[in-house]
Amino acid sequence: MTKLEIRNIRVPDETRNFQAHGHVDVVTLGGDFTLGRGVYEPGWQWSKDVKPIAGTEYCMVRHTGICLSGQMTVRSDDGSEMTITEGDVFVIGPGHDAWVLGQEPCVLFDTGVAAFAKPAS
Repeated sequence: MTKLEIRNIRVPDETRNFQAHGHVDVVTLGGDFTLGRGVYEPGWQWSKDVKPIAGTEYCMVRHTGICLSGQMTVRSDDGSEMTITEGDVFVIGPGHDAWVLGQEPCVLFDTGVAAFAKPAS
């Protein structure tokens, strides 16, 4: 049986605010597909803005998505590093820190937000 469902990211199921420097709007469809639109403002860094919420040393979420604007650098716990810019499609494995580059917000669509920026349980 085919089920059709549509939602608009402008009317999210929830908005998760970071300690400072932005937020992520979250929509869940069908109970098992979650998409977020993250707005990471200049000065945002995972270890400062999300680590106090998550309660882990590194971000332990797997992210997949696309960058709509801005730039973000991601450093894995193994020391490897990459910079995501507008139009880049990415996969980021668990165990990383990240931060915004420059004075423009970094806006990402990300399917890895089901547990992102939620207090550890």
